[in-house]
Amino acid sequence: MYSYITAIAVLVLGGTLIFWLMRNRNQSNRHKPIVDPQKTIIPRDKHPVSRRHINDNALKVINRLNSQGYEAYLVGGCIRDLYLNLHPKDFDVATNASPEEVRRLFRNSRLIGRRFKLVHVLFGREMIEVATFRANHEQHHGQEKSRHSESGRILRDNVYGTMEDDAIRRDFTVNALYYDGRDFSVVDFCNGVDDIRTGTLRLIGDPVTRYHEDPVRMLRAIRFAAKLNFNMAPETEQPIRELGHLLRDIPAARLFDEVLKLLQSGQGVRTFELLREYQLFGPLFPATEHCLKEQDRHAGNLIVESLKSTDKRVRQNRPVTPAFLFAALLWAPMRRMARELMDQGMPPVPAFQQASMTVIANQCSHTAIPRRFSMMVRDIWDLQIRLERRQPKLIESLLEHPKFRAAYDFLVLREQSGENLSAAGQWWTEIQELDEHGRYAMIKSLSSHGGQKKQGHKRRRRRRKPRSDDTSSNNNQSGES
Repeated sequence: MYSYITAIAVLVLGGTLIFWLMRNRNQSNRHKPIVDPQKTIIPRDKHPVSRRHINDNALKVINRLNSQGYEAYLVGGCIRDLYLNLHPKDFDVATNASPEEVRRLFRNSRLIGRRFKLVHVLFGREMIEVATFRANHEQHHGQEKSRHSESGRILRDNVYGTMEDDAIRRDFTVNALYYDGRDFSVVDFCNGVDDIRTGTLRLIGDPVTRYHEDPVRMLRAIRFAAKLNFNMAPETEQPIRELGHLLRDIPAARLFDEVLKLLQSGQGVRTFELLREYQLFGPLFPATEHCLKEQDRHAGNLIVESLKSTDKRVRQNRPVTPAFLFAALLWAPMRRMARELMDQGMPPVPAFQQASMTVIANQCSHTAIPRRFSMMVRDIWDLQIRLERRQPKLIESLLEHPKFRAAYDFLVLREQSGENLSAAGQWWTEIQELDEHGRYAMIKSLSSHGGQKKQGHKRRRRRRKPRSDDTSSNNNQSGES
């Protein structure tokens, strides 16, 4: 009997021990990438990266670091873009020098960040970002260097290591390419060059773990897939639809910046399609996603038309404003709320104003819109009612309004998306092309239209006839005078 009980106890204890060992093994492997770095050095005559296309100040930074005995390389998107014959916007540097050492070496620099320490080396208005090689977090020594949330998100990332460590800590294989300014070679640890040739976007390491470390990597996957016209590797794309909820833990200010990168990159339409396909648009714009799911045809059309306009301006190197884009993205939920308020008896103008404030305030909890942009969004929306009504006395002042052009462009996009605005967009287009006399004629013609006449017509006060005693009194007064 006792031997039987003893055997059962041994089995239970053994099972518990095995479970504990496996659990700790999983915890210890939590931040170990699957990729085993295999260093490949590609000589200058075997790659297309030329110094002629590299920023002079970026070359100055790596040469200065090398001359002081440090390792330093151009890394990431700039090398990827040069491989693809694109023009990089930024040039980043990776080095084994600590942030403090870089700061001491460049007087024209500043140390930034606590979660992820960096150095910005400034050349007038131009900035070169310098980062120290990062390593796996199992090598950390205290929370001042490494810290994670309960979901696995990296809260602090100041664990330094070797160049190999740094390569496997990067997000995608195509971003783990290093340019050596000493012999002009490219160093590839993760077969990034092969993925560039095949047009494959592949995450380094275990995708689920890497997305938990930083959920914004899912948005970066969407952005690069759209920008580079790459296909995501199956293991890279598979977890995204299930992990979109992790974006709720990301600070709203950071998500605002990511939205601008996503939708103002010149591939906004394709990016919007991918965000919806992978169910990442909802966590960014929940109220708008609700309208889209309810088959609000105008909502989707307006967003696509505004993104087409933005993509065109980006390709032409013309300025774009986030306010215009957010006005389009949030128009449907704002209009819906305004209609609900009007159904409750609120007049149109107060209803629009109340809905505008509420929708923008709610959106700021997901993507923090800076005040200078949110105020412009409200200006664009407020002018829509006036532009639709075309009241004769307000035409000249509307044409001179500082936000008229943005509001007019928005009105035209609304018509292009299918809204019936009684040809208001065409009317405002025509009046801007006329001289003073032509404008006067168009404004005067508004009074002859029933709808406009009704809005501008004032009821005449009926004159009261004087009584007989009043008449005699008045006559007497005039006679005495």
